[in-house]
Amino acid sequence: QVQLVESGGGLVQAGGSLRVSCVVSGGTFSSWTMGWFRQAPGKEREFVATINWNDGSTGYVDSVKGRFTISRDNAKNTLYLQMNPLKPEDTAVYYCAARRRIGLAYGSDQYDYWGQGTQVTVSS
Repeated sequence: QVQLVESGGGLVQAGGSLRVSCVVSGGTFSSWTMGWFRQAPGKEREFVATINWNDGSTGYVDSVKGRFTISRDNAKNTLYLQMNPLKPEDTAVYYCAARRRIGLAYGSDQYDYWGQGTQVTVSS
């Protein structure tokens, strides 16, 4: 059974940094695509970043380009999202997601598995 478990959220001041992690288990990930999404209070879930597990190619939403970096550690089966510098509008619950095929994916309906989410709060 595939499981995604996020961690690393918290409270940080604007301009600060935070790294959230997602441990993935229960599958063979070399041909998968991973993604990070976020959902702020009263808003729909939105795409943040995506990465192909095999070659590390990436894609980002425009609002985080140059500030966020998505990466993976094959040995640890772990997905990361490094966020720096953070802004108050980045406040949201951050979810990792997995897609059982290769190909960067930007829509939530393209993913097969989801984690439970981790809260990131950025104070001004």
